Amino acid sequence: MFYFFNNPRSSFGDNYVVLLCLVYCVTGMAYVFAILLEPSPGQLWCVLLPVVLTLIANQDKDSQTAKLLGNYCFPKWALEAFVIANAERYSGVWLITRCGSLMQSGYDLNNWTHCLIYLVLTGVVCRIIAFFCLVTFQKK
Repeated sequence: MFYFFNNPRSSFGDNYVVLLCLVYCVTGMAYVFAILLEPSPGQLWCVLLPVVLTLIANQDKDSQTAKLLGNYCFPKWALEAFVIANAERYSGVWLITRCGSLMQSGYDLNNWTHCLIYLVLTGVVCRIIAFFCLVTFQKK
């Protein structure tokens, strides 16, 4: 739905791949919360955690703590993948804008695959944690 309202420069396939990796990551986290918590707190955590991590990931990188925490937040990887997918299709005079925008954000055009891998690995790790919790706590 975002693609048709916004008309980004990136292809539909690029956006779909990023969203697919992001959904895989987030559902892994949701499994952990669903196993560890009761339904209401689990849903609340599934909503609040991405919001809080997005706020942390978008903080100014002036302090080392904010920069370090921001590098390990999954919303940062998803945002970087979306920005890079858009920036790769710039041409002509827009290349100067692209370079300035990427430099200001601290993104690199070569990190698109890394961002997707980080999202998928986070989903795998969360699923392993969820399986461990499922076996440990004997929940059905």
